[in-house]
Amino acid sequence: MKSTVTFTSLVFLILGCLGSLIGCKEKPEGQALQHQEPLRLWYTRPAQDWMQEALPLGNGYMGAMFFGGMEEEHIQFAEESLWAGGPGSHDKYKFGIRNGAHQNLPKVRALLKAGKLEEAHRLANQELTGEIHKSEENPTSFGDYGAHQTMGDLYISVKQEGEIQNYQRALDLNEGVATVTYQAGDVHYQRKFFGNYPKRVMVYHFESDAPEGTDYRIRLESPHQKLSEKFENNTYRWEGQLPGNNLRFETCYRVLTDKGIVSFEKGAVLVKGGSSITIIHTASTEYQASYPDYRGRDYKALNQQTLAKVEGLTSIALYKEHQQDYQSLFHRVTLNLGGHSRDSLPTDQRQKTYYEGTSDPGLEALYFQYGRYLMISASRPGTMPMNLQGKWNHSVDPPWACDYHMNINQQMIYWPAEVANLSECHEPLFDYMKSLVAPGQVAAKEFFNTRGWIVNTMNNAYGFTAPGWSFPWGFFPGGAAWLCQHTWEHYAFTQDTVYLQHTAYPLMKEAALFWMDYLTEDENGQLVSFPSYSPEHGGISTGASMDHQMAWDLLNNCIRAAEILNTDEKFREEAKQVRDRICPPMIGKWGQLQEWKEDVDDPDNHHRHVSHLFALYPGHQISVTKTPQLAEAAKVSLNARGDDGTGWSLAWKVSFWARLRDGDRAYKLFKRVLKPIVEKGYNMTDGGGSYANLLCAHPPFQIDGNMGSTAGIAEMLLQSHAGVLDILPALPGVWAQGSVKGLKARGGYTVDITWDNGTLKQVRILANRPGACTVNHGEKKITLNFQKGETKTLDASEFE
Repeated sequence: MKSTVTFTSLVFLILGCLGSLIGCKEKPEGQALQHQEPLRLWYTRPAQDWMQEALPLGNGYMGAMFFGGMEEEHIQFAEESLWAGGPGSHDKYKFGIRNGAHQNLPKVRALLKAGKLEEAHRLANQELTGEIHKSEENPTSFGDYGAHQTMGDLYISVKQEGEIQNYQRALDLNEGVATVTYQAGDVHYQRKFFGNYPKRVMVYHFESDAPEGTDYRIRLESPHQKLSEKFENNTYRWEGQLPGNNLRFETCYRVLTDKGIVSFEKGAVLVKGGSSITIIHTASTEYQASYPDYRGRDYKALNQQTLAKVEGLTSIALYKEHQQDYQSLFHRVTLNLGGHSRDSLPTDQRQKTYYEGTSDPGLEALYFQYGRYLMISASRPGTMPMNLQGKWNHSVDPPWACDYHMNINQQMIYWPAEVANLSECHEPLFDYMKSLVAPGQVAAKEFFNTRGWIVNTMNNAYGFTAPGWSFPWGFFPGGAAWLCQHTWEHYAFTQDTVYLQHTAYPLMKEAALFWMDYLTEDENGQLVSFPSYSPEHGGISTGASMDHQMAWDLLNNCIRAAEILNTDEKFREEAKQVRDRICPPMIGKWGQLQEWKEDVDDPDNHHRHVSHLFALYPGHQISVTKTPQLAEAAKVSLNARGDDGTGWSLAWKVSFWARLRDGDRAYKLFKRVLKPIVEKGYNMTDGGGSYANLLCAHPPFQIDGNMGSTAGIAEMLLQSHAGVLDILPALPGVWAQGSVKGLKARGGYTVDITWDNGTLKQVRILANRPGACTVNHGEKKITLNFQKGETKTLDASEFE
């Protein structure tokens, strides 16, 4: 009999070095590994609930959630492009477009000018909304708008006997690998799961030390129609089709085994007597991001090519490739917030004791890095962008269609990309934006009779850029302007002028044309968004402040881009004239930043959306140093709205308070994000927190809260939006000592910071371009001149 001590040692070896299967890794050259404590989520029992307990894996194209069951492993998986709805789903589907809707726009405006707000809203809600169509063939809640779809579930039965001991289920962020280890009787079992982005596969490895080997049974279940199923050359293929749009897809996996005998019986793959098995899994659909048909990919050929590329490769080889790829991104940034490690507690217990008051800065650093792990796992060059749940969806009718919500959520998902040193992970969003221009131009023309392109609140994989099918939530033509801020920020951080010329500027300019046509002169000679709705809050308006702030930001960025590229002088001058006439942020009667042109804010309203603070974050129009009165008004508005909210709302408030340089208030909001949530269902007001698997709860699960919190922590430690590198601008008192390495700043800088006793100790700056850089800490500014590739270090004494 093998001793428990031996097994425990094996567990630590597996988690630290990936054990006998993978072998200990060497430190990648030029990368700083985090040794303060393990970066892992771990639990002492299998998951029972998908949303709250299962753990996420991904290879960019696919998202999988594993449960860690002992006698039967459950791996639920989704592929990014499996979408219901769209072309072919209904004979009336036309991307939500209501032809000639703009003819009603003058009537709505006339009613608003006459002060008939209710009548204006009724007409807008009747004539300016997008269209969807419901039918039995489109069973999702949103009819032919559709929804992202789960693809299916893999179940792997493991034949075993004896009492279970020493169970552990874990997700190691440093390695990008999931493990399950336990003992049944005298036999030790271990599993390792990971996604390999370069090869487009998921890998699930099972092994045991049973002398006679172990029997396995693998079966696939899918909620969709099966067209065909076959098994040959140890490869299983399952082809299916969605109802309504008839989108076809295929998922397949190859089984590798050591000593086992493989067979196929009644839809299941059987392995008898295998000391180990490896399942190499992939999937694809016929979807192609090409308006207006959205078809064309040879999904079977793609799967065949994918499996051909892994022919002859072992799980060890696939893991080494994954490790090199994943760690080249993940280990760019390390974060140490001091304090004692509490990793000895299972993560669910650790989260609970933390929220009850036990200091655990290691858990806070883990949450920051978890956001980066999720982004690396779900958004890589060549993939589709993350949706509301990243790439993890187990439903055919998921909340809010598991879509691309453009009035805060989609943008928040990508807030960490640049500052957290994951610029490559930003690229899928830009590729997707390019695919939205053509349908967005149609929507702008038909609904508003303008040039340019727009995106509204809800956007699917099929070019639905029209307003939503009910107001106020459905009206948000500013979605494209907000998206375009991401294209500018990518340039600001990378200083890539080729990208600016060929990608960012064309997208920005085309989006700006809409606002140059849509903004309307008011009685004061200012340009206003007319009509407009503040996102999901309040009624119809003659000028929602968020619209004005986004339009100003977009035009300002277009002007800067045109100047850098030395192009479009005429357009540049027109854009300046429009920008300078836009209704500016205004301070209302109780000292608040007004949400609308009209001074009608209610100080007792605690709505989750605080959209009129866009100019504070992520915008650049309001800052503590340059516009202190507006910053103070933003603070008044934030205090009025309160510190409750949904998950993403709490995350946004973290960055608001960081920009206001109140680190303790930002920290209070961040800690609220980590509140343990055990309830299921929806909460649209104050239910935000995180589940036991640390996925953020709206509730239900939405990945935006995870990503917004990661961005918020970075904003507390480093800011660069005001043209200087602001070091530790909002450091909370609880983070008395710590360090961060590898954060990025606008202007093309990489920044390492160390602090002690709440005071800066050292800052190290690497420049990827030549020029002057101003560094700010406290009341002191220092200007440095860099050569490209040069690193400079400043000690605390230089800021005294």
